[in-house]
Amino acid sequence: MTTWQAEPLPLFQTPEWARVVGVFDLETTGIDVVTDRIVTAHVGVLDVDGQVVDARDWLADPGIAIPAGAAAIHGISTERARTEGAPAATVVAEVVEALSALFAAGIPVVAYNAPFDFSLLKHEALRHGIAPIEKPSPVLDPLVMDKTYDRWRRGKRTLSVVAAHYAVPLESAHEACADAVAAGRLALALAERFGAWMPPTVDELHLRQVAWARAQAASLTEYFVKIGRLDATSPPLDGAWPIR
Repeated sequence: MTTWQAEPLPLFQTPEWARVVGVFDLETTGIDVVTDRIVTAHVGVLDVDGQVVDARDWLADPGIAIPAGAAAIHGISTERARTEGAPAATVVAEVVEALSALFAAGIPVVAYNAPFDFSLLKHEALRHGIAPIEKPSPVLDPLVMDKTYDRWRRGKRTLSVVAAHYAVPLESAHEACADAVAAGRLALALAERFGAWMPPTVDELHLRQVAWARAQAASLTEYFVKIGRLDATSPPLDGAWPIR
């Protein structure tokens, strides 16, 4: 039992931000946020019940071959991307525009492991001469939130595992749409379970996640040194959030 669960339950009130959330996910050519490219993208909006009220999907021609390993995960081959995908610059510009509109409206955007998606999008924007989203806010990252409110739970923290833990359905994992919607519903599930302990505003929650992510990276660095995965003189893991 975590310390969060052991404390007396305050009077519960669903956080204001849970009334409507944006969702965002990318599937890519790889995991290097600087050099890899967008293959598919999803930006959508969910209501308080987790129902999709707006959604848009993109398939891009990334301009490079999609490695077999990446294609095996998300199911998009180089041939399909080149045949059916829109030019990468067009996709990047439209994704940036869609996200910027959500932020401008004050709608928080949910992204699981947010630094990956927002950092890769930033570098894609710079690559194509598009003004990037330098400081995405407010962002909700269920990975950071789950690690904070249920810190001592054993097991992996992948989206599929965490979604299953909170009874959030995830069909067609590693499709941008499915992953984005599942992450949004996971954020709502976290709000329902831990909302009583969450900051009262989404802006404060965003700032708290900056500190939580930094502390989580420091703790993981310490653990990796302890088990020999990192040398004690190695640079610490990057805890910058929601963009690196």
